[in-house]
Formats: sequence, structure tokens, C-alpha cells
Amino acid sequence: MASELIENWPMWVSLGVIVCAIVFYVLDRWSMELVSIGVVTALLVVFALPGATGVGGTPIGSADLLAGFGNPALITIMALLVVGQGLFQTGAIDGPTKSLVRSYGKRPIYTLFVTFLAVFAISAFTNNTPVVIMFLPIMSAIAMRMNASPSRLMMPLSFVSILAGMTTLIGTSTNLLAADAYRRTEGISLGFFEQSPMGLMLAAVGLVYIAIFSRFLLPDRDTFAQEIVPSGKQFVAQIEVTHDHFLIGQAPVAGMFPDLKDMTVRLIQRGERALLPPFEDIELRAGDLVIVAATRKAISDLLASKPGLLQQIWQGDDAQKVETSVPQLSLIEAVIAPGSRMAGRTVEMLGFRRLTSAVVLGIQRRSRMIRSKLGQIRLESGDTLLLCAPQDVFQELRTSRDIILLEWSQKEIPITAHSLAARLIALGMVVLAATGLTSILIASVAAAFAMIITQCLNTRQASRALDLRIFLVIAAALAMGTALEKTGAATLIANGVVGFAAPHGPVVILSTIFICVAILTNILSNAATAVLFAPVALEAAQTTGSDPLPYILAVIYASNCSFASPIAYQTNMLIMAPGHYRFSDFLKFGGPLLVVMWVAFTIMAPWRFDL
Repeated sequence: MASELIENWPMWVSLGVIVCAIVFYVLDRWSMELVSIGVVTALLVVFALPGATGVGGTPIGSADLLAGFGNPALITIMALLVVGQGLFQTGAIDGPTKSLVRSYGKRPIYTLFVTFLAVFAISAFTNNTPVVIMFLPIMSAIAMRMNASPSRLMMPLSFVSILAGMTTLIGTSTNLLAADAYRRTEGISLGFFEQSPMGLMLAAVGLVYIAIFSRFLLPDRDTFAQEIVPSGKQFVAQIEVTHDHFLIGQAPVAGMFPDLKDMTVRLIQRGERALLPPFEDIELRAGDLVIVAATRKAISDLLASKPGLLQQIWQGDDAQKVETSVPQLSLIEAVIAPGSRMAGRTVEMLGFRRLTSAVVLGIQRRSRMIRSKLGQIRLESGDTLLLCAPQDVFQELRTSRDIILLEWSQKEIPITAHSLAARLIALGMVVLAATGLTSILIASVAAAFAMIITQCLNTRQASRALDLRIFLVIAAALAMGTALEKTGAATLIANGVVGFAAPHGPVVILSTIFICVAILTNILSNAATAVLFAPVALEAAQTTGSDPLPYILAVIYASNCSFASPIAYQTNMLIMAPGHYRFSDFLKFGGPLLVVMWVAFTIMAPWRFDL
């Protein structure tokens, strides 16, 4: 026995490294990035030692352990993150969802159903994280209309997106990683909709559970919803009507200008004349100054939909002369500090743009309504300014003693003029991959590249979408999976699972694999669990002489059961603060859902796989 342990020491050391990695991930005392780098380093050191070989003396070199960093599945995941960021940045999915909030008052149940259906449909074909981000404010707004806490809707939002990920090959990164292990081991590529039949049935079971038990098991507590829903306070803003401006020739309809949605025109300055409402028989013309009251969301939406207006504001009088593109601009709110040197002076007197490198889009004052040109308003302590500038400008203004930046309010102005291009690119990617015209790797990389060259994203935004945590955790998991496979540890674990469940038949083996993976995915992460257990499941299939397809699908479905822990999946982390959830809330609502999915899989597996 001792000689066997000594002979197989690389396998036992590899298992020890993996166990330590799981413990460190769970303890969360160090960042996942640091733990991942430590795991890769430890494995590199172990297999650099004399005698550290795989089964049958097969050498395991550094290239084998580092191959995960160039793994096609990992590259595909990174490309999909860029595509998802492009959809988010351009507001490509904002338009259809805005109507949902407006329709809630007329048909509340129908609206909720359509909203969750939209989340499900979109999440099945794109990265879940940007989808959840886009629907967070919508769910908060619907919760307010329901006079309920957002905690009733936020966890269902995350879980519906996770359930949708079970239904297609690109639904989540987990699916791609497990499919890659299947391709490497069996030489067979999973089809785009291979997992869809049973995935849809499991998702249906999960959706029924959510619909029934969310009203009983989810908390109903106060939350930070008011911070998520766009602020309703009104800013005084100014629009200069120039030549070729979209407002030229516009006339009011019932006192409102149709192209200035959700904005109230308070004053039109025409030369020396000040035209006050109600506006009758007035057509806007070049040279007019239109003073409006609007929320920051209305201002942001207008700027996003009119790139020419954004260029005019940022480049000023030279807008028509300058051909360079406008940098990515953000909006932020800033308060005039008590004792500020800016108090008592106007924006024009201060030369605010020259002084701060930021443009004042609007001024908000609680005490009274302002009807005057933006440049003529004397600032007071406590006034809130709506500023527009590149992100690096705001970083420099953080040290200012004259204005206080409200960091939570910073948001980039989306480039909605490119939303159609973003939709077409994402749709083209799905069609190419689903029809088999090209691989998902080529389709996703091409789509990511198209997002950049069509200016749906700039290179900085694309690089920001490449999540370093996901990249390192998956690469480390692939290195651990390689060590498991080549040292025979996967065979050992598979034999243990088969030995325990084999007397009861293949259904029990599949069920045992499912529950083990489902539990571990909530402790570790779904991507890492899929990579670690894919070779184990495939080895179990070989040991029993069974078709490997049900085994790899069991890993895919189970590793997507990230319901019982907030650290199990990114979307669970996203909804914690908006829903004001505690760790125990996930156990209370997500734990039973995990068990329900396990039971459903165990019941469906014999029918689906003819076992």
C-alpha cells in the first residue's frame, strides 16, 4: 500500500492541490484571481519535479498545464463577453424592455410574464450578466408599481437567466467548457441544440417552482430600490439649435415638442426675446436656445440617440470642423460644496469647461424653478450639476474642494445609434453557430471583432468586458482538469462513483454525478466545477461501457444549478444588493430548487436517454 502511494504520488499531490484550491475559493479570504494563479503555480512546480509523470510514465509538461489559457472554449467565452458588452453598451435591448414598464399598469400579470420570458429568451443566446444588468432597473420599476419589495423579483431574475443557460450550447460558459472536454475525449462536438430538449424540460420545472414558491420563500424587506431606479429630479438643461439641427422646424403639439421626449420646455431664447409657455404658432429655428427641465435619464437618452448633438456639446463651436470621433463620455452628478469658490458665479464666468475639462449639461436646485439660460444661473452651495466628460476627467475632479462628485451616479452614455448594428451582429453570430455554417469559436470571435469595427464598442470597453477573474478561474480549472485526467485521479474518482452507484444501474450513476456536481457548483463556481467533473463523468461512462452523451449532459445541467449560494454565479452577486439579500436567502429559496432539479433530472433521465 505504501509503495503504491509513493508510486502514485503525483496523483495524490494533484488531488491535494485541488482540495486546497476548493477550500481557498470557499473561504474567500484571498481573491479568486490570486488563488487561481497560486493553483497554476503549484501544479507547474509539482510537475517540474523529477518523477512527476502521468499514468504510464506520460510526461506532463508546463505546456499541458498552461494550454487552458489558449483553450478554444475560453477564447469563445471571452468573445461572448465582448458581444454581451456591445449589446449592453448600445442599449440594443433597452427599447423593447421600456414598453414593459409602461404596460404594467394595464396588464400586470401579462407584463411580468413577458418580462421574464424576454429574460429567458435573451439569456439562452447570450451572456447572462449583461442581461441581468439591463433588467435590474426594469424589475425595480415593476416592483415599485406592485408596491412590493424588489427582493420579490431580483432572485427570480437571476435564476430565470441561469435556467435559460441550460437550453443552448452558448447559454453559459459552463456548457462550452464541458462540450470542449467531450470533444477532446470522445472526438465528438456537441450540437448547438443538443441539450435543448431536456434543458427546456428542466427549465420548465424550475420556472414552475419559481412562480409558485417565490411568494412564500422569498423575503419582503426594504431595499435600495430608489438607488437603482433612475432619479426623478429635474435638471435645467440647454439645447442650442444650430444649422442642420434635428429640432429645426419643430412645432409644439399640445405644448410639448415630440422630439424632446420626457422633457418640459420652460423657455425659448430667440435673440433678445424670451418666449414662455404656452408655445403657440412657434417653429424652432437656427440660433434658438431651448431651455428644458428633464431628468438625467431623459438627457442621457437624448444624447445617446443623437450622436451629432453629443459631438456639438463636446466640441463646441468647432464641432463641424473637427472630424475626429468623440471620446466615450460619461455623466455624473456633482454637488457644489459648502464654501465653494464657485458659489455666486455663473458657469460662463467660471469658464467651467476650461477649469475642469467637463461640460455642464444641467443644473438642479431644490428651492425653486429656474427659467433662464444655463450660463446665466449663479451657482449656490447645494446645487447639483450634471456633468459630461470622459472618465479620466472625473478621476482628476475627485480631489476638488469646490465640487463633490456623487460616484454612484456615474454612467457612460450608451451609443444607441449603433443598437441596430449590435442586434444584427448578435443575431448573425447565433444563426452561424446554430446552423453549423461555422464553429461557435469563429462566430463569436468574428462577432466581437464586428462590435469594435462598427463602433458599438471601443477597444477600452471591449477590454473591460474581458473579466480577468473569469479568465484566470477557468484557466486554473482547466489546469486542474488536466492534472486529474493525466494522473489517473479522474479514473479513481469515477471508479468510486461507479462503485457506489453501479449496483443500482446507470440512472443512479447519473443521478449521483448530478447531485455531486450541483452541490460543488454552489461551493466553487459553475465553470470550475464543469471542467473538473467533465473528465470524471466521461471516465465513469467508459468504465460502465455506456454512451458518454448522457454523462456530459448531466454535468452541464448540474453545473448550471447555481441557486443555493450568492458566490455560485455572477448574476447572483449582481442582485444581492438590489434585492437586499442575505446568504441564507439563497439557501432558503435556491436550496430546494436545487433538490427539485435533481429529482426532475433523475425522473426524466431514463425517458430522455432510453436507460
